[in-house]
Amino acid sequence: MSFQHLKKNLKKDFTGLRSVKFALLGDSATQFLAMAIRGSGHNAGLDIGVYEADYDLIYETVLDPESKIYKDNFDYIILFHSSEKLVESFYKAGHEEQKNFAEKKDSYFRNIIATIQKNCKAGIIISNFPEINDSVFGNFASKTPSSFLNRLRKINISLQDIASETKNVFIADISSLVNNEGRKHAVSAKWYITSHNVFVLDFLPVVAKCFTDVIAALSGKFKKALILDLDNTMWGGIIGDDGIENIEIGELGIGLAFTQLQYWAKELKKRGILIGICSKNDEHIAKEVFEKHPDMILRMEDISIFIANWSNKGDNIKYIQEVLNIGMDSIVFIDDNPFERNLVRTMCPEVTVPELPEDPADYLSYLQSLNLFETVSHTEEDAFRTKQYQEETKRVVMKQSFESVDEYLASLEMEAKVESINSFNLARCAQLTQRSNQFNLTTLRYTEEQLKNFIKKGGKAICISLKDKFGDYGLISLLLLEKKDNTMHINTWIMSCRVLKRGVEELAINEAVQLGQQEGCSELHGIYLPTAKNGMVKLLYSTMGFEQINDRESRLKCTNFAPLKSFIKKADDIRTSNE
Repeated sequence: MSFQHLKKNLKKDFTGLRSVKFALLGDSATQFLAMAIRGSGHNAGLDIGVYEADYDLIYETVLDPESKIYKDNFDYIILFHSSEKLVESFYKAGHEEQKNFAEKKDSYFRNIIATIQKNCKAGIIISNFPEINDSVFGNFASKTPSSFLNRLRKINISLQDIASETKNVFIADISSLVNNEGRKHAVSAKWYITSHNVFVLDFLPVVAKCFTDVIAALSGKFKKALILDLDNTMWGGIIGDDGIENIEIGELGIGLAFTQLQYWAKELKKRGILIGICSKNDEHIAKEVFEKHPDMILRMEDISIFIANWSNKGDNIKYIQEVLNIGMDSIVFIDDNPFERNLVRTMCPEVTVPELPEDPADYLSYLQSLNLFETVSHTEEDAFRTKQYQEETKRVVMKQSFESVDEYLASLEMEAKVESINSFNLARCAQLTQRSNQFNLTTLRYTEEQLKNFIKKGGKAICISLKDKFGDYGLISLLLLEKKDNTMHINTWIMSCRVLKRGVEELAINEAVQLGQQEGCSELHGIYLPTAKNGMVKLLYSTMGFEQINDRESRLKCTNFAPLKSFIKKADDIRTSNE
């Protein structure tokens, strides 16, 4: 994607795209970067509004309490610092000051972040520093704190530490982009000297996508599943023709390319990405490779759903999406065959289908360059996601043997834990607000710090975890409530689509009404704000017995409320009955 393509995007229709506002503060010229980010946003389905602060006045802008960045309720503030300005300030410093250069920059960044967080709720995205080797010390630069390269690397490590320690702060890894592309392709000394723009126009789309990827993930747009073909994608050869002994995989020859791809997929699985198989094959022959081949990295326990048959892959992808119960735009499909790729693109246009290189040796580097699986959160629960979806597949199969839904739900032996936000579930609660798009009544997003502030200001939270005889779903629903006069308002209601129609909806309303009654409220009010993805909950409040007030708001009387039917037992009730 060229800069000119992104520039053309600015003339396209942004109607219906999710709106995001951010302020761009830079120590170098940012006008072209701002255009590229807005154009890149259109590709990501975002209407990104950009405000450019004055040139090279980052510190002054942040310290001014009357600054526009604090008055216009921006969603995010981007701090774009350049290595070019960094080396200039390093050269102007004295010898002793150069030795402490990284420590002073650490204090500078911490002060800027603290000031922004004191004055507004915007998320903060900081670009790190691409390396400049000024060759003053040569290779000895790594050993001496008197070298610029040594100090720059320490500053980048410091930025990592700050982002890890500070909620709502994220790094845009511009350094890696320049390393991948090569500095000579990203930066022009003449262009910088004449225009004060750091990156050449041809490299700006790469930089813009980096920022857009972070913004999109923070806005709830990210991938959840990697669906893989098998023959000539996961291994070399065709298993049905060549046999298990003759497929190419392992450490020798081209087999290493497929092994490396599997290692990468396995790391994604550990991170919480669902791995699925969609192959034209006989199922028992395809599974045998996962079960018996000594060089396979991926095994059956790594696979959330395994589909091998002779149906068309478009229909199979649709079936996989239904079982996993995630959005089509959350799926990445990898297949070596151009025909199959085009078929899936045609039948499932929201699915991301990378155009793989012809040479399998290039598969992995190409896929990694796309940065398909950007995320802004990670919890320990993510590592168990595959197991949870394998358990869900068993539930789907078992459900078919029951004549009634009630009989099926009763057989699951469901147990719920209901609690408020605490230090143990805070990260997962924030992640739910960031990841959930379909069962999300208002699509508000919260960071951990914002959730803490919500509770500090008197807000209430209902967090629901669920398990049944097949396994533990973990924390799957969050309600944020605010009391206004004698009414309890549902600010946010989110639920994992994995537990739809299991009775969690009814349990959540029962708990919300009970909380409202305890707070002396006579009514419970809920708001539904329609988006392109949450149409599934459009009628939710009416099915829960709410009366519609207007296009957005509905209400339920707390007095004389009869609890809604649910087959879910609360953990506290079970313990009490057993004592």
